[in-house]
Amino acid sequence: MVDVEQWAEVRRMKRVDGLSARKISEKTGLARDTVAKLLAAERPPAYSRAPAGSILDPFKDWICEQLRAEPSVPAQRLREDAAGLGYVGGKTIFDEYVREVRPRFEPTRTFQRTVYRPAELMQCDLWEPRDYIPVGWGETRRGYVVTTQLCWSRAFAGTLIFSKEAPDILWALARNLQRLGVRPEKLVWDRESAIAGRGKPTEAFLAFCGQLEVGWIILAAADPQAKGQLERQHDYLEKNFEPRRSFVNHHDFQDQLDGWSQKANGRQHRTIRAVPADRLAHERGVSALGDVAVDTDKRWVLRVPAQPLVRVDRNDYSVDPQFVGRRVEIRVSQCTVTATVLDTGELAASHRRIFAGAQTIMDPAHQDRLEIQRQRRRSRDDVVVEQRSLDVYDALIA
Repeated sequence: MVDVEQWAEVRRMKRVDGLSARKISEKTGLARDTVAKLLAAERPPAYSRAPAGSILDPFKDWICEQLRAEPSVPAQRLREDAAGLGYVGGKTIFDEYVREVRPRFEPTRTFQRTVYRPAELMQCDLWEPRDYIPVGWGETRRGYVVTTQLCWSRAFAGTLIFSKEAPDILWALARNLQRLGVRPEKLVWDRESAIAGRGKPTEAFLAFCGQLEVGWIILAAADPQAKGQLERQHDYLEKNFEPRRSFVNHHDFQDQLDGWSQKANGRQHRTIRAVPADRLAHERGVSALGDVAVDTDKRWVLRVPAQPLVRVDRNDYSVDPQFVGRRVEIRVSQCTVTATVLDTGELAASHRRIFAGAQTIMDPAHQDRLEIQRQRRRSRDDVVVEQRSLDVYDALIA
């Protein structure tokens, strides 16, 4: 059989050297008919033979019928049924054929790349770190990170919280917006219970959007691909942020997360082929957030009990005992716990919020006032006995 090298040499002799077929035959030792065929052939010679067939051929139509009826049936289950029908071939050729023809019967979902305008959308979600977060007093606690990403610039921000309640989530969302410095047209959320548990925005979330003058998009149930940018960012957090890191407390976690986010925003993004930090600067010029104060504190009213303590997030915080029996408004932020007397506006308590559990936080001034009141109660119970001089009795006897 003539190989490719001989085919190329024969054509070169003809086209370059200008030799006749007879001269080429003499130089190469090939028959003149062979030389004529090589000169006429536009493609190099290749070895080919008719397929010998496969042991799987009698079962191919049967496999297609089964996949048409149930596209998701496992290949192993099909192979077991085929063995009952007489198939004695190997696993590899069977599974490869099933893998090749299955897409013909499976309903497929395609995706297209969405083009965004600057400051158009911001995707929002919750991400749960793998390990519990130290919170002091030798305790750790499950944490959640409210994550946000601007769709046009791909700039990312995250804030740690310790509950999925609306005040905590909305506070973290406001912090992320302040870090990014952009007011998007709409916030994209899935059906998080504190945001839109049944597909309808909650009052707290609507109030938040109203204060910021932004819109919202609530995604359909079980459709994480709709915010795929942020889902990929979560994967990046798990593979790049979490490994080989340790945290002293929740403040240290937040500091490291902020530093990592700033570093990630300064890297070249593969999809947009640009640096998110550079695009973020442009978005700030298009729609800057400005000075916006959003009230996300948790509030409720109660009457100060005889034991002047108020329960907040598994902890008890002291209230000034002089206000026992009066109504106060409790206000809880991520940093402080305060109590204000409703009728006079006096400050009844102010504490730094503690995220460890089963703690009693007592203000020294409140403790001192309790001691004073306790001493007063004891002094009222004491009986005062008059003591007279013995000279008086001596004078009476005489």
